[in-house]
Amino acid sequence: MTQTLIDHGAIEAHNAKLIRHVLNDYDHLGEQLSRRGIDIEEIRQQVSTFGVAIPSWGTGTGGTRFARFPGSGEPRHVFDKMQDCGVIHQLTRATPTVSLHIPWDKCSDWTELRQAASGAGLGFDAMNSNTFSDQTGQALSYKFGSLSHTDPAVRKQAVEHNLECIDIGKKLGSKALTVWIGDGANFPGQQHYRRAFDRYLESNRDIYAALPPDWRMFLEHKMFEPAFYATVIQDWGSSYLAATSLGPKAQCLVDLGHHAPNVNIEMIVARLVAVGKLAGFHFNDSKYGDDDLDAGSVAPYRLFLVFTELVAAAKEKVADFNPAYMLDQSHNVTDPIESLMVSALAVQASYAQALIVDREVLDAAQDANDALIATQTLKRAFETDVTPLLQKIRLDAGAAIDPVGTFRASGYRQQMAKLRPMGAPSSGIV
Repeated sequence: MTQTLIDHGAIEAHNAKLIRHVLNDYDHLGEQLSRRGIDIEEIRQQVSTFGVAIPSWGTGTGGTRFARFPGSGEPRHVFDKMQDCGVIHQLTRATPTVSLHIPWDKCSDWTELRQAASGAGLGFDAMNSNTFSDQTGQALSYKFGSLSHTDPAVRKQAVEHNLECIDIGKKLGSKALTVWIGDGANFPGQQHYRRAFDRYLESNRDIYAALPPDWRMFLEHKMFEPAFYATVIQDWGSSYLAATSLGPKAQCLVDLGHHAPNVNIEMIVARLVAVGKLAGFHFNDSKYGDDDLDAGSVAPYRLFLVFTELVAAAKEKVADFNPAYMLDQSHNVTDPIESLMVSALAVQASYAQALIVDREVLDAAQDANDALIATQTLKRAFETDVTPLLQKIRLDAGAAIDPVGTFRASGYRQQMAKLRPMGAPSSGIV
């Protein structure tokens, strides 16, 4: 039984003011799409099954290298995070799973946590290990690396931590492990690049060997931070080399902020799809680097273009195509719950817009080298306001037509501020 986290009557009351407009707008959008040969009901059915995972750490206020400004009512532990994630899914019906980060989300009873998640209508997505920062009581430091460290004892410690994450994931029903390391160098000559990469592979082979048969291993790359001169897995090429070396269960994760400025991310996605190595995504947005801004807040067209590749792969039934979707953001000046809801809906909207691309016209234009018609075909879908479609999906699912407005009217944050004293929450950002 799904636990009601915000009174359903309050959701219905807020929806009641908007239902007439939503139904009218939905009918109008359906008429527009019908003139383009698109059945809105078919699109609605596909979008209604789409979901993106919430990062547990995203429910707390993030920060920068310089400061963090805590917000009121922040989660104190993983059970509070489950409650906040439950509210997000209750209001959007677009975020059915949660991705945990260990050791931030450690608890004493994993069965109790799984029950709490189920009570909030949630399941578990990929597990995330942490060997990029030292924890209280940790025997050996990761200051100079973890899985690629020169000291075999440090590497062993990092491997064992990942094995622990797999064991926890098995108890929770997870089916994947995400491995991101901060290993690298901050000065020229600091690191022997080939040896560091070889050590990374050696460590990951031990982790890979422990994966259950139905699990996947997501390798995440990042250009910089905390190693600003060179990182061991700095781009999708390094990630692909590692995943290929490890085996078929290892794939490449794409974080939208982990690339060089102006890189054509949708082309990277297409390449990984073609070779069966696309693990999935960490959705966020950026202006300068790994900014971890709300998805679609800066470059919504780029997000849409990524989804055009994903929809094309699904339509063409590309082998081994099963991407995982997750948000990965740091909320410094906004309410984390509100930002996660807005981001989930932005991702959902990009998927819907990609579904209404006229593929026949696009394919014909590409074959004829008609650049103008090809790009205009994409623009036409992107410029279609799919808000009524998403609102109708939420209405049908018993969620909120206006998630942020309903959330604010509910007073949930104010209630949590009374129940959760201001402190240092168990949260972070990758």
